[in-house]
Amino acid sequence: MANWILKTEPSTYSFDRLQAERTAVWDGVTNPVALKHLRSMRKGDALMIYHTGDEKQVVGLAEVASEPYADPKGKDARLVVVDVKAKARLPRAVPLAAIRAERAFADLALVRMPRLSVVPATDAQWAELLKLGGM
Repeated sequence: MANWILKTEPSTYSFDRLQAERTAVWDGVTNPVALKHLRSMRKGDALMIYHTGDEKQVVGLAEVASEPYADPKGKDARLVVVDVKAKARLPRAVPLAAIRAERAFADLALVRMPRLSVVPATDAQWAELLKLGGM
């Protein structure tokens, strides 16, 4: 199993909306590196949802609910999507400032490549994010 962080603008698609809908198609990813990560996802992989914009914080947990598949909108054959399933809101949101302050995250793509919308996290980074989030 792998660990991933998915970034979203909460005004476009928030974690609250994902929780209300329970599952969603994660689409709109066009960056080649982010698409590579999306294609690497497997059903059951762990996800953290990160709100961009004014919030800039990890807010909730989810799970990959499907293998990657072609974007059903079919506008570009290179694009893939995955289904995601909401799990739980973190007891404490983890702000980007707290992530940047921890040495454990020096090589986390969320810090190194802030514009990337899909980033992997190591097991150690995942555990530390859970701890910072009150889990």
